[in-house]
Amino acid sequence: MTGKNAEPRAWQRMLSGRRLDLLDPSPLDVEIEDIAHGLAREARWNGQTSGDHVFSVAQHSLLVEDLVLRIRPDIDARWRLAALLHDAAEYVIGDLISPFKAAVGLDYKIFEQRLMAAIHMRFGLPAAVPGPVEKLIKRADRASAYLEATRLAGFEEKEAAKFFGRPRGFVITEQLEAGLKPLAVPEVQKRFLHRFQLLGGSFKPARLQQSGNL
Repeated sequence: MTGKNAEPRAWQRMLSGRRLDLLDPSPLDVEIEDIAHGLAREARWNGQTSGDHVFSVAQHSLLVEDLVLRIRPDIDARWRLAALLHDAAEYVIGDLISPFKAAVGLDYKIFEQRLMAAIHMRFGLPAAVPGPVEKLIKRADRASAYLEATRLAGFEEKEAAKFFGRPRGFVITEQLEAGLKPLAVPEVQKRFLHRFQLLGGSFKPARLQQSGNL
């Protein structure tokens, strides 16, 4: 329906054919292929990074999952999956830089949380991960931001440390540095989907209990 009296459209059509209701997202309308497609094309740092390609949210997500494993080598695979998907909502809402998120305010955060809950439930995770896991993922996220800032976004180490803190709890290896080299869209999209599969990403509704090892 169109016209001046029509209700504004509140859904987005995905390449999979799904129509995701942005105000009340359903887990049944979430597809990992849509997430991988969107995140591989979403630039971190508003695209203000060095290299022949943007450093995408998909590549950032791979890096965060890698850092979570380096910090906690014994962590359960389902929480590694939560780390891989920690920015999955950005396939719909984009990667807003932190200052802009603060300016947008609470309504944005509520929308993001609602969408993340649907994503988690779609892939067999609890709508909200346990507090210690969330803390670990945030720690890895900040470490990734520090590395990206100093390697790709032109920050001095002192400046990056002020905003993100200095990474700790893991060794910065050549393999880790290689993960900071921006990849072409098809390659990072393929790697994201492959990592999802390795971590056992499922397509079942989540069991809401949060027992078991971290």
